[in-house]
Amino acid sequence: MKLKKIRVTNFRSAEDTDEFTVGPITCLVGKNEAGKSAVLQALAGLNPHSATPFTYDKERDYPRRFLTQYESRHGGKEARVVCTEWELDDIEAEAITAEFGPEALTSRSVKISRHYDVAALQWELPVNFAKAVAHLVATSNFSAAEKGSLRSASNTQELRAALKAIEAPTEKHKRLLALIDSFPGPSITGKVTSILESHLPRFMYFSNYDRMSGEVRLDILRKQRDDKSLFSSDDLRGDRLFLEFLEFAGADLDDILAAKTYESFSAKLRAASVNITEQILEYWTQNPYIEVDVKVDAAKPGDKPPFNEGIVGRARILNTLHKADVPFSERSAGFIWFFSFLVKFAQVKDEEVPIVLLLDEPGLTLHGKAQADLLRFFEERLAPHHQIIYSTHSPFMVPPDKLTSGRIVEDLIDESGRRPKPIGTKVREDVLSSDADTIFPLQGALGYEITQTLFVGKHTLLVEGPSDILYLKSLSAALTRRNRIGLDPRWTLCPSGGIGNIRPFVSLFKGNDLNIAVLTDFAKGDKNKLENLRASNILKAGAVLTVVDFTGKPESDIEDLFEPQLFVNLVNKAYCLKGANALTVEKLDKADEYTVRLVKKAEAYFRLLPDDVPTFDHYRPAEWLIENPTFLDGDSEAVTNTLDRVAAVAAAVNPLLA
Repeated sequence: MKLKKIRVTNFRSAEDTDEFTVGPITCLVGKNEAGKSAVLQALAGLNPHSATPFTYDKERDYPRRFLTQYESRHGGKEARVVCTEWELDDIEAEAITAEFGPEALTSRSVKISRHYDVAALQWELPVNFAKAVAHLVATSNFSAAEKGSLRSASNTQELRAALKAIEAPTEKHKRLLALIDSFPGPSITGKVTSILESHLPRFMYFSNYDRMSGEVRLDILRKQRDDKSLFSSDDLRGDRLFLEFLEFAGADLDDILAAKTYESFSAKLRAASVNITEQILEYWTQNPYIEVDVKVDAAKPGDKPPFNEGIVGRARILNTLHKADVPFSERSAGFIWFFSFLVKFAQVKDEEVPIVLLLDEPGLTLHGKAQADLLRFFEERLAPHHQIIYSTHSPFMVPPDKLTSGRIVEDLIDESGRRPKPIGTKVREDVLSSDADTIFPLQGALGYEITQTLFVGKHTLLVEGPSDILYLKSLSAALTRRNRIGLDPRWTLCPSGGIGNIRPFVSLFKGNDLNIAVLTDFAKGDKNKLENLRASNILKAGAVLTVVDFTGKPESDIEDLFEPQLFVNLVNKAYCLKGANALTVEKLDKADEYTVRLVKKAEAYFRLLPDDVPTFDHYRPAEWLIENPTFLDGDSEAVTNTLDRVAAVAAAVNPLLA
């Protein structure tokens, strides 16, 4: 089952978020106190994982300003907290149709919700009960006489009533009745629900504040563990993680406390430490000389209480370069968070039922570059197996090539009346249409993607401007979706502003040991600049490419990689041109017959349009394209020819990485 849509209501500041969609990785972006945590915690209570239990508390979680009106607002019923929509996969659908026939499912969309003070989940199932009943009857091999009154039954209750009304039931009648009575419920609804419950992913909530304790007295830890009400306290988050680390290492807490020597346990803990440290270092580019070492041993009388008695578990971090170690708690908060997260995830990553990971402000204490490493970890290690929904207000935690995976979270206020009135937390999908403070992380993500490698990147591909970056990323992603080779992700695209700026750029950042290549537009008057650049030897041979190398035209901008028909369609979509204003290839050609450059023709055409049509600019179609990647789907000649040109660009640029 894949989670597709969410709507949170009646939970803290989220009085009604409105419905929003989610994908394999979804990023909730918003300011502090916007309600991001409220959305994640409401979702955590739908079907919580045992490792992160969460239950709704009406007095704590129901919107406080309405608490005294709870009964009247909900008509004596319990308020719904979260409603979700899921898509069934083939295995789940086949399990249902195997029981109730191929026509029993009307769709693969299932809605699941949870309410306050109601133990059971509420299911809305896409089941045609009449078809399901007909299948049960048909597969019972009844004779025409035995079917009798069963033909009119359209649901479980009617079928059971009809079977019980038969005065002299046959063995087949009895078997069918027994089958129905064996269903949970007993009903078709109950049976379908029981099938799906075993496939329903559980939600694991992990906060930025979940960090493993660096020192734990094990006899106290056992007392805490055995007192469930105490151990669930937020104050003991770090101790719970230490216990989970022991479990991951296969070191039983009771066995440790009963042992006379701790060498065998220390060996297990050392192995577990190495395992998780190696996973971290694969995605931790900040310092590759770090190791974690967890041990258990007898307390030393001179240590600070309570660690001067009993058996103590201690974690330390060793810097192998400086040959120095420090207590776990004194190391960077970012590293501790990453280690703690992997401890939690290691306990559940191999479970058969998938997990939806709810990560509240992950990596908040990480350096910007380390946050980018964390995003790579999400993409490569987690997303292939588990859906991820995380919150952030950091631009480094927003994937710039997947801005549409972001959801804007705002705590809105109605200021139309005499006094401001709270509306509550809303989640919106129009990520580029919101107040400036809220979308700052999105703007920062794009800006950082453009500029970061000027200082720290290894491979930089200089292009003309920001629109070139968006076009190349969109087109390259379309190739990748077709299992073709696009631009190597090691390239970071950076705008240079034109051929004239390339030499100063390379001179300025030459000391950073960057591998720089160029893909530039080419127009009349650029020939001498291009020849001088190639002759200057500031770039390696073959590292200066122009768009005309791939279009066959005497002049070309990045837009000329598009087939004219596809470019026309893109412009119409980006500017909502319809009717008499709609652009065609013929209109484009006639707008300026003295140039072959598509963008110049488009500028000329827009000058002919009414004043209420915006002026054409390079960026708007590129922005629309990156927000609507399916535009490049399909196998039309226009799309295929365009992607072939981009594949040729990739084939020429990628070898320059060497």
